Amino acid sequence: MDSIKQAVELARSGDSLVQQELIGGSTPIAGGQREPVSVREVRLDADHLEANRIVAFATGSESGRYYDMLRTQVLQEMDKKNWQFLAVTSPTAGCGKTVTACNLAMSIARLPERSALIVDLDLRKPMVANYLGLPRSGGVLSVLDGQVPISSAVIRAGVGPNSLFSLPGSAPASGSSEWMASQTMTALLQAIKREFRSHTVIFDLPPMLLGDDVISILPRMDAVLLVTGVGSSSVADIKECQKHLERVPVVRVVVNKASEKIDTYYGYY
Repeated sequence: MDSIKQAVELARSGDSLVQQELIGGSTPIAGGQREPVSVREVRLDADHLEANRIVAFATGSESGRYYDMLRTQVLQEMDKKNWQFLAVTSPTAGCGKTVTACNLAMSIARLPERSALIVDLDLRKPMVANYLGLPRSGGVLSVLDGQVPISSAVIRAGVGPNSLFSLPGSAPASGSSEWMASQTMTALLQAIKREFRSHTVIFDLPPMLLGDDVISILPRMDAVLLVTGVGSSSVADIKECQKHLERVPVVRVVVNKASEKIDTYYGYY
């Protein structure tokens, strides 16, 4: 954690350039501009993605079109306010939030002149790497505790002609809510905003009602996508979530696990 702590102290003293280097930012070049960091590249397996209900990587997919509809609506709302950070959460477990987050990122990455980064901040049960078929070494927790710089943890995941960036999780973390509220998390989010300023950043968060993790980090998000599940989310659960979301814009509420015959459903789980 030492490198992140140093970054936080330097940020407080105004030395943002050194903070960027400690966290693993880009390399300075002539004229004060910065050269983007190089990241690991991984080719994703289409069969693995489909087996895990990640279907929005291919144009024309019947199942993926629901995520394309969601993508368009979400981006329209975010572009109006120049928002970059989108949190994806659910009332409880089993609603399909990670599937929705991965598919939405995939769908955005297919758009010309758009880029997406998906960050696994479900520190209690990180699943983005599992769904996408990514290596489970390194990851966001390794960045937070100072084991690796962010440049070593981010992966460019390609499938077909498209690619998206991912900062996956690895193992479940103890003290998840403490990490969420920490200054090291603030430094990490600042580094992501700086290094991926042209990207839509999707954060897969834990279920909202299982702890205070989501409540702790919501003030640092621009907007929220709430994923509910038929048979998993009760009306009482959704009302409880609404209380915590009063100060954060909710771009959409996704009703997942609904019958595929219902034209207005966005999720596929």
